[in-house]
Amino acid sequence: MAVPKKKSSRSQTRHRRQKVYHPIRVALTTCPNCGAPKEPHKVCLSCGYYKGRQVLVIE
Repeated sequence: MAVPKKKSSRSQTRHRRQKVYHPIRVALTTCPNCGAPKEPHKVCLSCGYYKGRQVLVIE
């Protein structure tokens, strides 16, 4: 098993782990049917359309 030659400092450890704790940015696109912002490859929650077809019935 590999053993580190020197102890990692606290700042080095936190710098390495920094990518785990950063907030995930979600890309948004506009719905071609209603123009509301939505996530790509997902059903639009305001109108219920996906790829030009109505998938959900929104009241």
